[in-house]
Amino acid sequence: MDHLTPQQAYDILQESPNALLIDCRTEFEFFYVGHPTDAVNVEWNQGIEFEVNPHFCDQVLRMAGRKDRQIILICRSGKRSVDAGLALEQHGFTDVSNVLEGFEGNLDKDHHRGTLGGWRMRGLPWRQI
Repeated sequence: MDHLTPQQAYDILQESPNALLIDCRTEFEFFYVGHPTDAVNVEWNQGIEFEVNPHFCDQVLRMAGRKDRQIILICRSGKRSVDAGLALEQHGFTDVSNVLEGFEGNLDKDHHRGTLGGWRMRGLPWRQI
C-alpha cells in the first residue's frame, strides 16, 4: 500500500480520472463533517458499536468495477484507511493507497482536529451538506 500526502492524492485524482477516492468514515462523518469533493462513501466501521463493515470489500468492488482500479482511501486521520486498505489488498485489490493525515488530521494540544494537517486544512476541495 502506498501512502500519499493529501496534496499527492489530489494531484493523482486530477491526473488520473479513473482513480477512485473512497472516504471510509461513517456516513455521518462524511455528510456532516464534510468530505473531499468527488469522494464516495463506503463505511469501514458502522453502527453504534463501530464494528467493521463485513461487506466493505464487496461494496468497494461494486464501486470500482474491478480489483485493479486505482483506489485511494481517506478517513478522519489516516488510521482507519490503513486497516481498510490492508483488507482490500487481502481481497486481491492491487492498487491501493492511503491518504496520510486523513480529512481532519491529528489532534492538536487542545484535542481539536483540523489544525495539524488533513485534506481540509490543506485547502483542497471539499464539501459539506
